[in-house]
Amino acid sequence: MSNLGLFGTGNWLGILSTTLLVFSIYFTFTFFEHLKSGEHRLRKINKIAALICIAGALLTPAFYHFYIYNEMMK
Repeated sequence: MSNLGLFGTGNWLGILSTTLLVFSIYFTFTFFEHLKSGEHRLRKINKIAALICIAGALLTPAFYHFYIYNEMMK
């Protein structure tokens, strides 16, 4: 693996996961704002963006740990 300096791959994925979680919360709040105002197109876009961000935030560490587990079991 390449030398990433102070942070390793796991730490960078933790930062990515946390960032995606924050974006998910942001898109969820904007979804509720558009739900109140009745804007259907913006509500749909924010709902999809929130789902993609939360899925990425939860699945990124899971795939990384699965990859590490498979490498250790070789």
